[in-house]
Amino acid sequence: MPPLLDGLRILVLEDELLIAMDVEQLCRDHGAGEVAIARDLAEIEGGTIAAQFDAAIVDLMLSGASTLDFAARLREAGFPFVFASGYSDVDEIRTSFPGIRLVTKPYSGDDLVEAVALACGRVFQDKT
Repeated sequence: MPPLLDGLRILVLEDELLIAMDVEQLCRDHGAGEVAIARDLAEIEGGTIAAQFDAAIVDLMLSGASTLDFAARLREAGFPFVFASGYSDVDEIRTSFPGIRLVTKPYSGDDLVEAVALACGRVFQDKT
């Protein structure tokens, strides 16, 4: 069975550099073909994300700015993404973004990888 993220191009929106680097390595360890880190929305706002990436991992806050409007545009475009955040109001996110997985910090690498794989329509074997 190929790695869960085999060949995927993943955008990581994370302003904490060490966390971003850990997520990048985690994605690569699970087969991602390309991983790019953006530490604020200005780095990506003008680009065509769907043409460059297959999925995104989105922190809810980047340098104090909310990413919810950006996430809403991703959802409207049908672009696969997951939230990965220490944000405390989980119910608000689940209400505003039904069907979009929120992996809360601190998260296990397996939880994050599985969430991205599922967002991209990939199936994984249950470990039990």
